Amino acid sequence: MYFLSGLLIIVIIAIVIFFAGIRIVRPTSRGLIETLGKYTKFAEPGFHWVMPLVQRLFVVNVTEQMFNAEPQVIITNDNLNATVDAQVYFKVKADEESVKNSVYNVNNYKVQIINLARTTLRNIIGTLTLKSANSERSRINTDLLVTLKEETDKWGIDIVRTELREIDPPQDVQETMNKVVKAENEKVAAIDFATAAETTADGIKRAEIKKAEGIRQGRILAAEGEAQAIKLVNEAAEMYFVGNAQLLRQLQATETALKSNSKIVVPSNTQLINVIGEMAGVLPIKEQTME
Repeated sequence: MYFLSGLLIIVIIAIVIFFAGIRIVRPTSRGLIETLGKYTKFAEPGFHWVMPLVQRLFVVNVTEQMFNAEPQVIITNDNLNATVDAQVYFKVKADEESVKNSVYNVNNYKVQIINLARTTLRNIIGTLTLKSANSERSRINTDLLVTLKEETDKWGIDIVRTELREIDPPQDVQETMNKVVKAENEKVAAIDFATAAETTADGIKRAEIKKAEGIRQGRILAAEGEAQAIKLVNEAAEMYFVGNAQLLRQLQATETALKSNSKIVVPSNTQLINVIGEMAGVLPIKEQTME
């Protein structure tokens, strides 16, 4: 009777100890098992059993985490105060050595990373003016990332990226900077407007030059045509009226009279009748002599 009772108690205690030692490591974590304060085993995701009061399991999150570096006031190289805030994205490497380093090589890697990021930001931005700090955010992010990677590598930490959230100057400095930016934008707009007006004026000028060139060319062609006509008239005059200027004058008078429908009387025996007939393709009829 006492034997069965004692056996039952032992079984119950064994069951309690068994369930008390059950540990489950999720896929997002890795574990370190210590026996009497000494590292003995690396715990992969899954089921594990540790001996209560003798062994202990330390679970480490290996997913990407984000911590805010907390806003801080930093004096820039031009002696202006700027409120700076940044975020750091990191994770513990999943291999055994890195997990061990994150637990045994640093007391609290989260706090250490935040303080290291704040110190690094002060060192970087302290060498820059406020204007250059705002315009060179990518450079600050890169320098911060490189420094954190180097310093945390021995902790088993992988710094994924860093983001500079804000660099806020004092209110009066911000207002002055806004006025400067506005003035620069207005200056650029004025230059663009002047350039556009100059381009338009050049286009109008070129169009007027083309128009004047066309008129000039037209007048030259007209003058050449008139000169050609005069040349032809001169050639005709030389052909038909060489040595007979009086006859040419009479012909011109006849042409003028015909245009105005005036009646003229020309003796039939004059040379002018012969010239007019030849020009019209008609030969005058010679008088027949009476036999």
